[in-house]
Amino acid sequence: MSFEERVVLITGGANGLGRATGARLAAAGAKVVLADIEAEAGRQAAAEIGAEFVECDVRDPEASVAAVEFTVRTFGGLDVALLNAGVSTGCGLVESFDLELYRRAMQINLDGVVFGINAAVPALRERGGGAIVATASLAGLTSVPFDPIYAANKHAVVGLVRSAGPVYAAEGIRNNEICPGFADTRIIAGFKENLEQGGVPIIEVEHVVDGMVNLIESPDSGVCHFVQAGMEPQEFRFRNIPGPR
Repeated sequence: MSFEERVVLITGGANGLGRATGARLAAAGAKVVLADIEAEAGRQAAAEIGAEFVECDVRDPEASVAAVEFTVRTFGGLDVALLNAGVSTGCGLVESFDLELYRRAMQINLDGVVFGINAAVPALRERGGGAIVATASLAGLTSVPFDPIYAANKHAVVGLVRSAGPVYAAEGIRNNEICPGFADTRIIAGFKENLEQGGVPIIEVEHVVDGMVNLIESPDSGVCHFVQAGMEPQEFRFRNIPGPR
């Protein structure tokens, strides 16, 4: 695998999947920019993997535009945008509903992808094409009774990217998403022990990175690749809706 001279912007790049993917791509020759709201951790991660860092709050559309502009200004263009920023919800419905936490989760997990696509497409168009990969979740492919709000924003990301995929494909801009299960990142820190006690396998971060890299290189657009423990990352096959009678 070689990403020599390719320019990659990764949101949520200070830790977890973003940092790990950035490290893999930088080692393969890519010019990487990590974007994150956590400036200190982001700068440290960038220094450790040989990348650049830009502070970015994905809830703000202007911040996404500024991150892309920084990337283009620093490295001369943009070839890959990994829209990876995400948070756990922290609230449920009715008795446990919290408006502030709800809005935070929807803004980061969904708005961050919308704003990221809007910011990245013009820069990718200038390069004659490229790849956008959004990090969704298996929660976007099934019901999640213990966290319906997280499922809602991840379902929205799945629908968004599947629908946006064909829009710019003719311009060589591929828009896909990856849906990991329970990966060993801090997003599951609050219930990791419960998962392990219940026998739920935790996915190694590098296994998800494998899937991310494969999806960057995929010629498809508008597809969803899932990542599960013990399985190779692969495309999730959606059933078509019933047609009219």
